[in-house]
Amino acid sequence: MTTSPSPGRPAARPGRDRENRRVLVLTSSTGGGHDMRARALQAWSRTGEGRRCGLHVEIHQTLENTHGVYEFGVRLYNRIQQFWPKLHHLYFHFLEHAGLHDAATKIWGRDRFLRRVRDFRPHLLVSTHAHLNHGFFELARWGLPDQPLRTVTYCGELAGGYGFSRHWVNPRVDLFMGAVEETCGEAAHLGVPEERLWRGGFLLHPDFYAEAAPDSRAQLCERLQLDPGRFLLVLSTGANGANNHLRALRALCAARVHPQVIALCGRSTETVTAVEEWGRRHPELTVRALPFVDQMRPLLQSADALVARAGTGTTSEAILTRCPLIFNGIGGSMPQEELTLKYARKYGFGRRLSRTHQLPGIVREWMTDPGRLRAESGTMARIAPDRHPLMILDRLASLVP
Repeated sequence: MTTSPSPGRPAARPGRDRENRRVLVLTSSTGGGHDMRARALQAWSRTGEGRRCGLHVEIHQTLENTHGVYEFGVRLYNRIQQFWPKLHHLYFHFLEHAGLHDAATKIWGRDRFLRRVRDFRPHLLVSTHAHLNHGFFELARWGLPDQPLRTVTYCGELAGGYGFSRHWVNPRVDLFMGAVEETCGEAAHLGVPEERLWRGGFLLHPDFYAEAAPDSRAQLCERLQLDPGRFLLVLSTGANGANNHLRALRALCAARVHPQVIALCGRSTETVTAVEEWGRRHPELTVRALPFVDQMRPLLQSADALVARAGTGTTSEAILTRCPLIFNGIGGSMPQEELTLKYARKYGFGRRLSRTHQLPGIVREWMTDPGRLRAESGTMARIAPDRHPLMILDRLASLVP
């Protein structure tokens, strides 16, 4: 279905060092994956190797900065994700059928978006969000009638079927980039011509593609006063602070399963305080609470296992670092998370946690049988994409004459 360059990093094309192709990345902070990919693309464009592709990348938080109603919708989405994941099935169905952004004439506050486009005058629009691939692309062309404008969708979903928004797919897009073959297959099913499909691999921060530090675990454990020889479990938190840390810690303590635990708390000082207070009351379980972490790679490389929601961003990071996953399904799974779980079932990695009391059994099994843990890591190593983000930059540059 897709044609591709050879695995590895692409060679720089002659004469690109002095070129300047302006790229505007459209994203929105519903969850964390969309922004993560937008930031990764910008970060790669600023690396030494990335600069040779001649892309000047800027990011636009499109929904939040176009109209107050859209900003409210973003907050509502994140609120549901934080407290009632199952309700996302209703929200998903509403957005699928409402078609709020599928034509330029439907965009509220479009003058604000047009000002941004006319100020920057991009050669290329790249969307990393399902609801920015139709009306906003059309609107941008309205704003730049005298300038050829190429449009690209980068979709990080890992499977097709229920949970894959139809809004990801605009058959008139110049290029649809899918993270994996399953993504491209679903886009083809929904109408993208085969010649406009391309499998790009995971679009993650440059840190995830740097050489691994052999002593990263020892350094992390020294910094946090942990024992590098003991099992290390990381409890993740969503971009919006969603977590079940205290419930997980209580379950481990009640079952007398005592790994070392690092609880990621994002930007929530309340969560940091609550976890630290719990740890002081239960010294039998070694717990460290960490605020926002901007470099996840050393942490995931050091961990024996990660408990996280089934988001595509965290799952992609875990796959690249070969960190065994326990999918946190407490409170139910959102439609988009069902796609990640489908991908995990297909390739045989990860465990699903629907009730907190299941966590100690999974951790105990991996603590007492390191062979199963190694098998998990081996599976993730085998399914890691053979594409590199520099290939994505090079492919984008090729679209602009």
